[in-house]
Amino acid sequence: MKKKIAIAMGGYSNEYKISLNSGELVYKHTDRNLYEPYRVHILEDGWFVVLDDGKKFPVNKADFSAEINQEKITFDSVFNIIHGTPGEDGIFQGYLEMLNIPQTACDYYQAALTFNKRDCISILRAYGIKTAKNYFLNKGDEINEDEILESVGLPCFVKANKAGSSFGISKVKKKEDLVAAINFSFEEDEEVIIESFLDGTEVSVGVIEYQGEILPLPVTEIISENEFFDYEAKYLGQSKEITPANISEEDRIKVQNQAKRIFKVLKLKGLTRAEFIFHEGEPHFIEVNTNPGLSEASILPQQAKAAGISLTDLFTNVIEASLS
Repeated sequence: MKKKIAIAMGGYSNEYKISLNSGELVYKHTDRNLYEPYRVHILEDGWFVVLDDGKKFPVNKADFSAEINQEKITFDSVFNIIHGTPGEDGIFQGYLEMLNIPQTACDYYQAALTFNKRDCISILRAYGIKTAKNYFLNKGDEINEDEILESVGLPCFVKANKAGSSFGISKVKKKEDLVAAINFSFEEDEEVIIESFLDGTEVSVGVIEYQGEILPLPVTEIISENEFFDYEAKYLGQSKEITPANISEEDRIKVQNQAKRIFKVLKLKGLTRAEFIFHEGEPHFIEVNTNPGLSEASILPQQAKAAGISLTDLFTNVIEASLS
């Protein structure tokens, strides 16, 4: 009998539309010979199973089931492709763990840790992973502009600590723009991280569980047409993404090894993607995505293709890993 797989998509953040696109790609490329996939929209206005004809059936949150045409549907595993809360910050993972339903993304603690940029950076620094210089603020803290700029310098990046897809991020070049950038980030999150500017080549490295091994994918070089790799650059075509990256073999090995080490140190699983900037010849860690985008425009599918891995094969491997 085919396993019933819920493809959970959406979420409660500004990234929900991106997640719906990712979920559709997963649904399209799920192997129908092995699985019976179901779209499950996890949205603020409700949780629903959505059929091909558009009909919606509510999810019973007591056991994550749905009654469809007078048949109760339960799921053998959940392909978690929710970006942002609750699927990337550990809430959804914890809920499924209590119900003893396996899911494809990292576990709840790892999700909460990696979703919090400053906590993740603090952990990785202890393992010798190079990062930008950072300054942290909570909403309500006094904003000492001189102290901040003495720490990180100009230009600098101001980011919402717990947000993805470059929401709530600004590049600040002048002191007089700093407070406005901080307030802009506070619109996304109550915590802000301010980082020194790293001058160098930006790259992205997917790391996945594949055929029982931790496999770093081909490196992608990111060349943004904008000031940085912002929302428009990521999703509206305002960037060049070159896979494999135009970097030396030495740098390729160096950054792939670093990404694989981060995967192991943080005890991740499933599909992940880590971002780095080569600054003064060394890869500096920016962030890691534990539910990376899987839309047609996303980087990880490009990397899988360059590695000779079809999307159907990629998704089958991550589903099987969750079931085992």
